[in-house]
Parts: sequence; C-alpha cells; structure tokens
Amino acid sequence: MNIHYLSCHYTKNHRGQLFPFLKPFIKSNHFTDHERKEIYQVSETEVEFVTNIKAADICILTMSWNYYVEYNLLDKAKQYILEANAKGKRVWSWMSGDFGVDLKLEADYLVFRNSGHKSQLSKQHIGMPVFISDPLQKIYKTSELHLPDYDYKPVVGFCGQANSSAKQILKEYVIRINYMLKFKFGQTKTSPQPIQSTSLLRAQLLDRLEASKEVTTNFIRREKYRAGVTKHKDNHKTTQEFYDNIKDSHYVICVRGGGNFSVRFYEIVAMGRIPVFVNTDCLLPLETKIDWKKHCVWVDFKDRGKVSEKVKAFHEAHSQESLYSLMQANRKLWENNLRNGNFFKNSIL
Repeated sequence: MNIHYLSCHYTKNHRGQLFPFLKPFIKSNHFTDHERKEIYQVSETEVEFVTNIKAADICILTMSWNYYVEYNLLDKAKQYILEANAKGKRVWSWMSGDFGVDLKLEADYLVFRNSGHKSQLSKQHIGMPVFISDPLQKIYKTSELHLPDYDYKPVVGFCGQANSSAKQILKEYVIRINYMLKFKFGQTKTSPQPIQSTSLLRAQLLDRLEASKEVTTNFIRREKYRAGVTKHKDNHKTTQEFYDNIKDSHYVICVRGGGNFSVRFYEIVAMGRIPVFVNTDCLLPLETKIDWKKHCVWVDFKDRGKVSEKVKAFHEAHSQESLYSLMQANRKLWENNLRNGNFFKNSIL
C-alpha cells in the first residue's frame, strides 16, 4: 500500500501523539523488520511511502487531533486534509487519550479513536483498539493459552479501582463538572463527559455480583487506580496480580474509566477470557466485521442491575467445550484483528 504523510509535522518529543500506524516505520536505524513484524505485525515490504498525494492509497494526518489543538496547529492539520481531498483522497486521523476534542471541519476524513459516545458521533468516527503488548509473552513468557478450570458456576473476576467512598465520588464529580464548565466557556476543546463516578459504578457492579448465588466472584478491589502505583508499574506485584486475576477467571467485569472506553477490555480478550462488557454507549473497533455480542457478555447500561443474570444465562448457554472454544477464539481475535498492524490492515479491506 502507498502511504502519504507529512514528516515535517512529526515531533519526536511528542511521539506518543504520532498516528499509530506510522509508529512501526518512524523508528531508530537499528530497528529491524523482524522486530517490526513481531511488535507491530507489519513489514516494510507491505508499505511504500510516497511524496505525491495522488500516488497514495492512504493519506495520514501525522499527529493526533489532541496534539494539533494543544499546540495551536489546527490550521496545519486542516490544510493537509483539504489539500488531500482536493486530489480525491480521504485522510486517516486519530484522537488520543481519554477525551476527544471538538472538531468543526467539513471534509472527507476518518477519525480513529478509543473513546467517545457512539450515539453522539458521526460515521466519520471509527472505533480503534487500545494497542497493548502481548500479556502472555510479557507476563508469563509464553505464547500458549492456558484455560481455567471449568465450573458449572461462572467465575467472574475483577482487579482494579472500585471505590464507593463519598470522598472518591465527590472528587470525580468535581473533575467532570470542571471539564464541563471549561468547555461551556470556551476554555477547552476537550469534549465534556457525563457527571458520574465510574469508580462507584464499578463498585456497584461488584456488589451486585457478590450478592448473587449464581456466580463465583474473584475480586481484588483497589481504592486507587493501579493501587496508587505510579513508577515501574509493569514490574510491580500489582501487575502480576491483575493478570493472574484474569487468568484464574472465566469472565472479567469490564466498564469504562475516565474516558468512555476500557483498556481492560483488550487485556481480557488478549488473555483469552470473556469480558462482561457494560456498554456505556461505547465505540468498538471493526463493528461491521466483528459480532462483539458473541465474544462477550453484553450488558447494556440500563440493564446493569441484571449483570448476574446476564452472566448466568451466557454461561449456561455454553458447554465446557464451547466455552473453551470461545476463549481460544477471543485470543485469536486479539492476535488477528486488535494489534496495531493487523487492525489497520483490516481497516483497509
């Protein structure tokens, strides 16, 4: 595929804002194509970068919309998109982080993003996975998926922040209200979020499951995000506990955090387990190609009070053999569709 982007837009100090599909190719000179395929699932033989927009199959806006907004470079981004459109080319762009930014540009471009409220977005906005390292390799030094012991009662796991204290609820409300007021008075382009406490939401879901006789719970509740760990997170014992919790469960509770998406969703699927996905109007990747309701216990937000019944019904609809097959299918789904290179190659098809 022929790709066009503007290298002059790239800033090394803000590499985290680089369009994800460009990351495999903007690397140090000693980075090998073997490493590129292993880490990013794409080879340099599959891509050619062109300087002529007319020769491009795909035009990519180099950095995230968040970057262009923060550094007052929106005009440069818009200029590139309009120039590509004038030559008959649609542009790929993306939004990074928990929150999107408010765009007012009538043009032909796609916006890949993890977060956002689906019902409020146009079809220009495309769900994108959170790209994570392979947890089987990183944590367990293996590529082999180990299946949990089967039980007629579903084992539901969760390890993370679930804090229903008044102090935590008030803190989250204040943050949301502050964002909303800044947006209203034009002090930020960051899209406001519903005024709610997601930590409370998780705690309520866990309480509901713990009160049920239909499921076995495997919960580790944290008062703070990542138990308050801020340094050397991957090597901290809490990371091992997090993945062990997924490994030892059939299902794992999965609900939005600060932004309207969940990193945990992709961690669960990569571990070959089944998300109990509480849908808060989320934007999921490859929705026209993947029937997500077959790969997770789907719980609409309005039905969150029935989470135990949803898990029970899903579990009873599966035999041990079909449950294990689904876990293996989820792992394959992550490998083939939700890693960086594979996702964007699937987006082209």
